[in-house]
Amino acid sequence: MSDTIHTHFSHGIATITLARPELCNAFDDMLIAELTATLAAFGQNSNLRVVVLSAEGSTFSAGADLSWMHHSTQFDQHRNFEDALRLARLMQTLERLPVPTIARIQGPALGGGVGLIACCDLAVATSDSWFRINEVRLGLIPAVIGPYIIGKIGISAARRYMLTAEQFDCHTALQLGLVHEVKQNIEEMDAQVQAWINELLQNSPHALTAAKRLITSVVHRPIDDAMISDTAHRIAHIRTHEEAREGAAAYLGKRAPSWHINRNAKLNGE
Repeated sequence: MSDTIHTHFSHGIATITLARPELCNAFDDMLIAELTATLAAFGQNSNLRVVVLSAEGSTFSAGADLSWMHHSTQFDQHRNFEDALRLARLMQTLERLPVPTIARIQGPALGGGVGLIACCDLAVATSDSWFRINEVRLGLIPAVIGPYIIGKIGISAARRYMLTAEQFDCHTALQLGLVHEVKQNIEEMDAQVQAWINELLQNSPHALTAAKRLITSVVHRPIDDAMISDTAHRIAHIRTHEEAREGAAAYLGKRAPSWHINRNAKLNGE
């Protein structure tokens, strides 16, 4: 078993849990490597339907481990580039997973922890959660996580929270779009995660993957002739897929499609 993360897989649902609660689930080189490898391996699993990213303890993630980060200041620029690239690849791997991803957030999330949340498709937080993009307080910049955070909260909010490094609460995170739901406690949060899973398991796996790619492809692009042609090609292509035919047949036949999984499948198995 990994020293930094725990995993569980059942009914197509993968739960990946950051497991360094004594260090507020802060990143070091081992956690980055193990989380990247785990995400990549799950991404190759044809039975995977949903990934839930969670954390042990009272903190979702404090971002970079300060001891590890202090050690990295002794590296030369090339070694630091390689370190940063590994973190960048972690964020990219999470953001590009072919299935929907859910961030389950309790307590604080700082720096890279906010980056992980921004890379997920859906996010729910407890009411005691708070957030800080704190790199400039440490003489750094949120470089590799920046594109994902800006994509989630927008340029104006990013200018404020990346430059001031001020703390913001769960309700502000909800208004900004960093999280989609805020719940009073862990039980309500888990119920929301389960509700999303129930909805997602009813949907075509192939269509979900194609929808994620569509979102990434069209964001911030003008609706010009090239986009119109691209989106028309996408729908024309997916209409010929076996899951599109199955979906139409199941709807007309008033039956569940072949990809349907029991809606009572539980987050932690049965």
